[in-house]
Amino acid sequence: MRIRILGPLHAETAGAPVVPSAAKTRQIMALLALHPGHPVPVATLKEELWGAVPPNSAHSTLQTYVLRLRRALAAALGRPYGAPETGPDSGAARARALLATGHDGYLLRVAESDVDAFAFQRAAQAGHSAFADGDSARAARLLREALALWKGPALVDVRAGAALRIHAARLEEARLLATERRLDAELRLGLHGELLAELVELTRLHPANERLYAQAMVAFYRAGRQSEALQLYRGLRRRLVEELGLEPAPQLQRLHQAMLSVDPRLDAPAHGGRPTPTFDLYAA
Repeated sequence: MRIRILGPLHAETAGAPVVPSAAKTRQIMALLALHPGHPVPVATLKEELWGAVPPNSAHSTLQTYVLRLRRALAAALGRPYGAPETGPDSGAARARALLATGHDGYLLRVAESDVDAFAFQRAAQAGHSAFADGDSARAARLLREALALWKGPALVDVRAGAALRIHAARLEEARLLATERRLDAELRLGLHGELLAELVELTRLHPANERLYAQAMVAFYRAGRQSEALQLYRGLRRRLVEELGLEPAPQLQRLHQAMLSVDPRLDAPAHGGRPTPTFDLYAA
């Protein structure tokens, strides 16, 4: 069974799609997919579906939702759930084996490699490690491959309760960190000109993210557009002061001063030495 949650929810088994239409059934599938091969307690599922105070009928209603999901799986496996066929290879038996009842919970018997979120995490970690080892080209390639698994915001079409909101937020943060590290790697490779449009859009989407602003400033500076690099800093500083009462981080202030003084260390990408993230180029 293959499951995608990095964007719209999609699942298929034996080549046939299994995409529940009911909102709560979709929640169950998504939460089980985020714990592949491990049981999710009934209490956790109830809280996800109904909040901290589930109705008295929650247990039986949950069982009904699981039954509907098993029926969808059986149909995808080629035999409607409840059909007269019996035996270990029947659709019903295979559906029960795939969506199993565990100790006080339910689990999907799938591997982490069958869920795109875990494939992303593995590829992203490999990219982070390559960057730390100083291999910017490999880091950029691996991180681009990881980010290509995303088809939209995590769980974009799934109504999320408390548990799914936390998972989605963690995945989005990991996506942003992978994007930042990929940009660091590509800046080290001298690709500043190719990154300008993307960085402008990213700073628009994340108007208080100082790491992205540092990358955008360096890209504009190396592209010979120092005035625009300085304008980015001024705009960020004004926003931070007016909205939060904060000055930019010391690293960003020192980067700004380096640009004002035309520090020659900013002129070209670093092809060797310690693989420092752009935001930390002028760390204390």
